[in-house]
Amino acid sequence: MSFDVTLADIQAAAVRIAGKVRRTPTFLSAGLSARLGVETVVKVESLQLAGSFKVRGCYNKLLGLSEAERARGVVTVSGGNHAIAVSLVASMLGIKALVLMPKNVAPLNIRLTEEAGGEVELCEDALAAFSKAEEYEGKGMTHVHSYDDPAIIAGHGTVGLELAADAGGRIDHVFISIGGGGFSAGVGAALKGLDPAVRIHGVETEGATTMTQALAAGKPVPIRPTSIARTLGAPFATERTMAAARQFLEEIIVVPDAEAVRELVWVLQNGRVLLEPAASCTVAAAMARKDQFKPGERVALVLCGSNVALDDIERWRQEFGL
Repeated sequence: MSFDVTLADIQAAAVRIAGKVRRTPTFLSAGLSARLGVETVVKVESLQLAGSFKVRGCYNKLLGLSEAERARGVVTVSGGNHAIAVSLVASMLGIKALVLMPKNVAPLNIRLTEEAGGEVELCEDALAAFSKAEEYEGKGMTHVHSYDDPAIIAGHGTVGLELAADAGGRIDHVFISIGGGGFSAGVGAALKGLDPAVRIHGVETEGATTMTQALAAGKPVPIRPTSIARTLGAPFATERTMAAARQFLEEIIVVPDAEAVRELVWVLQNGRVLLEPAASCTVAAAMARKDQFKPGERVALVLCGSNVALDDIERWRQEFGL
């Protein structure tokens, strides 16, 4: 299939969700500019409501439901940020939200989801959870897919609109995380729609190479993620998100978990910003490509989320000797 979310769709989403989500900061990072050797801006989406970009797509999706659909409630599959975001947005709109999670999900994410108003049901793994979601959908609930939904993708794309407007000039390279591919699809559509010359670098972590494997196979490939970057652990890509990756991405960079944690710690200590590994991996990827940047180019890093337990950070530091 061809990718079906346009710049106009994203601009309409921006109008729809305005005033309901935060316009998160975009600013020049002196520390990262020095390390990368070129002017580097960061889009700190980790400061978004519910700790990640996910509320953008959720608001855009749920605001478009009919009264009858709202009354029947929504169901979603997520072990991380999407679960928290759906729960928060549904609660704000008076909609029941059922969240199906893999049983190995981080306890922090279960707690944050329930505190946001969602009802959690644990499943054997993500693939089993998606199967269960189909059952609930058959009973009348609306399935809010975390990344294979045009409304979700368009909402996420508003990050790209803000980045382009607030970056203080043209951007040559953008580094963005990939889980199932919906976030990079939306942001890619926005940025490429505004400036076709911008180069977008997708980033995955080892053990969560969902899109890399799908593109290599030429079709979605079920995987069982092992990366500590749990919010990148989509069990499969889709034809829609694969089409977007082919259309918008220069490449996909795969970084080790240890490097994602190394940069998480650096950003926390030097930038006073808390990131989860799914966000800090973009810093690691940019560091891996810094020798390719040309004098005068400008780089942007999308820092997508902050839902991480401090105990986990300390455990990872010990595990990787950081």
